[in-house]
Amino acid sequence: MSAMNNIAPFLWFNDNAEEAAEFYLSVFPHARRLNEVRSKGVGPWPVGKIATITIELEGQEMVFLNGGPAYQLNPAFSFFVRCDSQGEIDSYWDKLIEGGKPMACGWLTDRFGLCWQIVPRNIGELISHPKAMAAMMGMIKMDLPALEAAARED
Repeated sequence: MSAMNNIAPFLWFNDNAEEAAEFYLSVFPHARRLNEVRSKGVGPWPVGKIATITIELEGQEMVFLNGGPAYQLNPAFSFFVRCDSQGEIDSYWDKLIEGGKPMACGWLTDRFGLCWQIVPRNIGELISHPKAMAAMMGMIKMDLPALEAAARED
């Protein structure tokens, strides 16, 4: 196990943190399970139930909590996935949207309620061009060739 990051997202799931972790581990090629904490009968979890699970996706450590229904994930927090090609955008989008819903401008909410932004690696440079920004505002899933073409029009 590598040294842990000093800062990691700590995400509250209803009671499906392990299912979410397994799903994300299957989506990202550089992903691994780091550890889990199982209840010993202290706190709200029954003995043996996973309280937290820590995973790493593409070098980013994150901790998932089986916290119950008190809080829900929402679009105020999202993961920004930088992609090098339209194929990579399509692959992440198609996997993460399964059971979820599209939003706009490359954003989606997955089936667990976690929001993702699936974008070209150079999105900041592209949308610095007004026509590319306008093109992006009309997109659901990012269309890299269309963004690049719009950026060249300026």
